[in-house]
Amino acid sequence: MRIHREGLGTLLIVGFILAGLDFIFCMYLPAWMYYILVSASIIFYGFFIQFFRNPNRILTIDDNAIVSPADGTVVVIEKVFEPEYLKTDCIQISIFMSPLNVHLNRVPISGTLEYYKYHPGKYLVAFHPKSSLLNERNTTVITHKSGKKLLMRQIAGAVARRICFYLKEGEQVQQGYELGFIKFGSRCDVFLPLEADIKVVMGQETKGGQTVIARW
Repeated sequence: MRIHREGLGTLLIVGFILAGLDFIFCMYLPAWMYYILVSASIIFYGFFIQFFRNPNRILTIDDNAIVSPADGTVVVIEKVFEPEYLKTDCIQISIFMSPLNVHLNRVPISGTLEYYKYHPGKYLVAFHPKSSLLNERNTTVITHKSGKKLLMRQIAGAVARRICFYLKEGEQVQQGYELGFIKFGSRCDVFLPLEADIKVVMGQETKGGQTVIARW
């Protein structure tokens, strides 16, 4: 298992703090209580390690497929009007990422990154219906070689406070490549043309870069 680069600094700081606290308390606590403290520290640190993990994964590469941008659970599949850029009716698929999921986001289709915008905002729980429009978020539009457009939003949740984005407007992007990272609980929304053939159902678990969520 690899650790994503976004986690290296956090893991170093958390590890230093926990080690320092354990060292200080070892001088004041009885042995049995100190062992409990050390065990709790290891478990707590393990949570951070699993959050920032970047598992080896066989990516799905299919020009006619839209792959999931994130690990998580499908919480929304519905017809909506997309007001920011596409300005038309779309099918929205939303994937909620709990703190236990891998939080690396991947590019769902190959094409040209036509539009990117960061929006500051609130920190409602990520599964809140209004979080897509009110929370801190990144909006990205990728144009497929067929001319079809996909809009994706990285949405910060109640715990998340930082959205990382690795690509540039105008860049040619490849399906499955790293798009960004959201720290500590979040959501990804994907907006597709109405004629897209949806391949997931509500409550289904997805794997970023691997699960096919729809086809053109």
